[in-house]
Amino acid sequence: MARSGHGAGGPPVAITAQRGSGPAPPGAAGRGNRLTLAVVGLGLVGHMLRSRRFYERVAVAVIAVGALRGIGRDNRASAMARLSAWNNREMQRLEHKAEREAAAITGAGRMARSGRPRGLAAASDAQADGGRTA
Repeated sequence: MARSGHGAGGPPVAITAQRGSGPAPPGAAGRGNRLTLAVVGLGLVGHMLRSRRFYERVAVAVIAVGALRGIGRDNRASAMARLSAWNNREMQRLEHKAEREAAAITGAGRMARSGRPRGLAAASDAQADGGRTA
């Protein structure tokens, strides 16, 4: 590939670092970078604090967070109300079931103590006499 311009006829030369300079001391470039970032950050904060748009966005964010918090609180309250209503219905259902079972047990005990039902007693007596009772 042909080169044109200054030094076109000579051989290519590689650019190398000088040997005497040596590596930079550790942390020297880091301090400069941190200082630069700090200055840029302070400038950005100052610019944001002077910006009307920034305050509008902060206000909208605060309103949105407050609204979401209220929605969450209402949601929890309505969920607790539904759970409480369900619990009350379930307790009433169980109480009615227990009352029905107690009534069935009481009725069965009365039937056992009273003997045979009257209508069945007369029919069974007639069968035992061979139908001779008047």
